[in-house]
Amino acid sequence: MSGHDPFPKRIVCLTEEPTEVLYRIGEQHRIVGISGFTVRPPEARREKPKVSAFTSAKIDKILDLKPDLVIGFSDIQANIARDLIRAGIEVWISNHRSVQGILDYCLRLSALVGALEKGQALVVSMQQAIDTARRSAAELPNRPRVYVEEWDEPRISGIQWVCDLVRIAGGSDIFPERAACSLAKDRILADDSQIIERAPELIIGSWCGKRFSPQRVSERTGWQAIPAVQNHNLIEIKSALLLQPGPAAILDALPLLTRAISNTANRRP
Repeated sequence: MSGHDPFPKRIVCLTEEPTEVLYRIGEQHRIVGISGFTVRPPEARREKPKVSAFTSAKIDKILDLKPDLVIGFSDIQANIARDLIRAGIEVWISNHRSVQGILDYCLRLSALVGALEKGQALVVSMQQAIDTARRSAAELPNRPRVYVEEWDEPRISGIQWVCDLVRIAGGSDIFPERAACSLAKDRILADDSQIIERAPELIIGSWCGKRFSPQRVSERTGWQAIPAVQNHNLIEIKSALLLQPGPAAILDALPLLTRAISNTANRRP
């Protein structure tokens, strides 16, 4: 039909990354509701109503917004998706867990709103950031051992895209076998001996929803034997940057990882 726009005009974003992507490609006018955990971009919090957490959502409030598409992330939001589908709402739940998955996700979402060319431009900028990090990594004298901690009690190691970013930036994630586990419960470290034995030279704290405390980490029993602790090489990368599978992980967190790993490899404090 001439003049008909087939693309969704009223989108609810249950997590931050679709909101971030839609703002970055100039399609934010389609968003009618967002997650309460959204921090990027800051204007989204001012402009859009908050209708969900991560594992819960205000179904009635979402229905009141009359969305023609709801976008979420991962099996953790399966129950929310089920309730919305039963209410007759179209839902897309992405489940990407890698850096390549982030790039593909941005393209799929852009195509979904009829803005593929703008999505391609975004992906080009992300690929350039990846290429820059890889060039830096190629010049390093060694690949430092890196431990990324998503949570402190219990200890939870980094997810796949975080492991990918560490590798791209020139580091060696000390728990690559756990990174392949999509669920946090499968990345819980039963005791600290595994961490101490693998002797990370750099510790990245990215505690989801709370501030990382290098001092508390350094004071853990037995951790004084870890090179990163001995050299006071513990840094924070905010979870809002590193633990969201969207553009900021590549455009904002990756440069921070690259700098930290480069400093470690070259033994700079």
